[in-house]
Amino acid sequence: MEKLFDKTITMLSSMLDYHSTKHEIIASNIANIDTPNYTSKDVVFKKELDDLMGGNNTMEIASGNERHLPVTIGSFDAGNVEVVDTGKKVDIDQEMGKLAENHLMYNLTVDLLARKFRGLNTMLREAK
Repeated sequence: MEKLFDKTITMLSSMLDYHSTKHEIIASNIANIDTPNYTSKDVVFKKELDDLMGGNNTMEIASGNERHLPVTIGSFDAGNVEVVDTGKKVDIDQEMGKLAENHLMYNLTVDLLARKFRGLNTMLREAK
């Protein structure tokens, strides 16, 4: 998809996947609140967690030219997410807060993606 569109659209679509996965996990936590010995689950980025545990706080982007300035950015690859067991009992207030926050972030990402497509649509109409 990156060849057809830019990296922003690829990143935003990956973020939609992330928030969708996170919603499933939060909904599962809420659904299993009365299940004996059930502990809450959460979604984390595997590579970022490994880097932070190893003390590496930055990730570098591969440069195509030695004259480029060094830049660091987080990775939003959907394959980098991992579901982990927090070991804590499910707290309904906490889970509902997470659900509301995730819902807002998902809607924000959808809005940003829609704006990007509207911008591309405008550009194509003006290029005629």
